[in-house]
Amino acid sequence: MKIENSVVLVTGANRGIGRTFVEELLKRGAAKIYVAARDTAAVADLLKSGDRRLVPLPLDVTDPYQVAAAATVATDVTLLINNAGFAAFDGAISAPTMDDARTEMEVNYFGPLALTRTFAPILAKTGGGIINMLSMLSLISLPMAGTYAASKAAGLSLNRSIRAELGAQGTQVIGVLAVQTDTAMGAKLPEPRLSPVEVVTDTLDALEAGTNDEVVAGGQSRGIYQAFTADPQKIQAMMLTRLPKRA
Repeated sequence: MKIENSVVLVTGANRGIGRTFVEELLKRGAAKIYVAARDTAAVADLLKSGDRRLVPLPLDVTDPYQVAAAATVATDVTLLINNAGFAAFDGAISAPTMDDARTEMEVNYFGPLALTRTFAPILAKTGGGIINMLSMLSLISLPMAGTYAASKAAGLSLNRSIRAELGAQGTQVIGVLAVQTDTAMGAKLPEPRLSPVEVVTDTLDALEAGTNDEVVAGGQSRGIYQAFTADPQKIQAMMLTRLPKRA
């Protein structure tokens, strides 16, 4: 699909990769962008430009009522970008409770599922596509972020099922695989880190090229992905040495 004249909903649009998506979509000529965040005050600086293409939308992806309400407002969406994410960066066993693990699944798995189920009928009428922000940890387990990796692995499996189910209505579905990125969330992972611009431009380029598959975004991501596909056991064994820090 083409970005020019598209109508886009971006979750987690207030910072990091989500904010970069908004900025790049504007450059590429999107007609309207619903900038979604749990608190729309967080997108106030984005709205300072006065660009009327930007429409603030209160949306907690874990709240079914807000998800349903969003669909009554954003009835013209042609591209859904499931970007909102949460990472505790803790081990599956070393975490003091399971609360963060549950939140990771709610935000990273059930959130995109709920948004996609809700907006699929709209996309069937308007055409277009879905972008799901995943992670290279969808493929590789990392003990220091054990439950986050599990939520992203679930997201990858979901992404493939969604693509198959929505194929009949012509909805393009992309899952983005990227390594640590220079955002507030990614700062908890080792350097070097990708720039959000590199992740977003690679993703939107793939969308406009008609890709209907997973996209490995960023040069550093492609290097890790090539090493993983060449010898999955070697890369996974290396990652398993990165254990959570003990309190």
